[in-house]
Amino acid sequence: MNFEYSEKITSLQQKLTAFFEEHILPVEKEVSTFVYDPNNRWQRWSGMNELKIKAKEAGLWNLFLPKNYGSLSPGLSNLEYAPLAEIMGRVLWSSEVFNCNAPDTGNMEVLAKYGSSHQQEQWLKPLMNGDIRSAFLMTEPQVASSDATNIETSIRRDGNDYVINGRKWWSSGGMDPHCKIAIVMGKTDPEAARHQQQSMILVPMDTPGLKIIRPLSVFGFYDSPEGHAEILLENVRVPKENLILGEGRGFEIAQGRLGPGRIHHCMRLIGMAQRALELMSKRASERIAFGKTFKDYSSIRQEIALSQCEVEQARLLTLSAADKMDKAGNKVSKDLIAMIKIVAPNMALKVIDRAMQIHGGMGVGPDTPLAHFFVAARMLRLADGPDEVHMYQLGKSVINTYAEKKI
Repeated sequence: MNFEYSEKITSLQQKLTAFFEEHILPVEKEVSTFVYDPNNRWQRWSGMNELKIKAKEAGLWNLFLPKNYGSLSPGLSNLEYAPLAEIMGRVLWSSEVFNCNAPDTGNMEVLAKYGSSHQQEQWLKPLMNGDIRSAFLMTEPQVASSDATNIETSIRRDGNDYVINGRKWWSSGGMDPHCKIAIVMGKTDPEAARHQQQSMILVPMDTPGLKIIRPLSVFGFYDSPEGHAEILLENVRVPKENLILGEGRGFEIAQGRLGPGRIHHCMRLIGMAQRALELMSKRASERIAFGKTFKDYSSIRQEIALSQCEVEQARLLTLSAADKMDKAGNKVSKDLIAMIKIVAPNMALKVIDRAMQIHGGMGVGPDTPLAHFFVAARMLRLADGPDEVHMYQLGKSVINTYAEKKI
């Protein structure tokens, strides 16, 4: 494996870093103050569109899509995009500036890979242009959605339409005022084989019967303006043309969607952890207690040394998974993908926790991004599959690999 970046990717890293220093970091505090204010909830910070225009003009737009899609995508591989996702992870809201924000990235990948030409024209183009946003409705409150075969939402064929009934929650993006389309996963045939029961279908957010019940906070953070919604679907009727790929193809689509998304999440986590490491190193060089600067205490140096090791280990493991995906596809890479999904969030939590401790009271307050980083990392131990599911599947795979070998 050669993780030395090409001249093209090195140039994009430099350009993206320069953009951050010129346009993102100077307004980070202003944006945070705006989105944390309850009076501004579900409103967009006024400068966001201007930043998006600048990102487009700089050629830093739709960087995530792992294959070329016209003039709107640079067609980077997963390995090429990974270091760019890490940079974006340094500021939680920054991915939207570059149209690389979840769940839009996963939804765009679904439409690009599996959508019909009509679906791509109607929904993919405006998403890639950044004209609208989207939501992904999979998790349900009444079942353990870590086993997606439990999903109960029904998608029933009725003439030239499908009628959808169910309740979803943690529907990322669902609160955004610019959210116009949702991808909904449900069952079209409960009697089919276990992994052929589910399908995915496009549901415009203004469809009669789709009701937003409430926004959901994560440890008090609402992640405005996109948020996470609980949504009720009561006799929601959409044309049969809105079905993606075909009946019973939901799991196939989900696996195609989640593989790249897990790379994105893990690299953004590494970006959070890397910034936490830098912040704690700076704080340790400035803060004095009991007559000594923090950096001169052995225990502080050990915490920072461990953090450096752990960040680099997770980074290399994630790059390895991205490289394997590019060369062999999601299915062959499933063990590595499981490994990074276990390792990266837990690593980030440890590093961010150390950074908060070294910062003292400042570390748990609103004056650094550390508290929100910690919340985001904790949520990602659940999102896209909880640790236990990944460890269960990975353990099974490892045992099967070595059980029949002579050792």
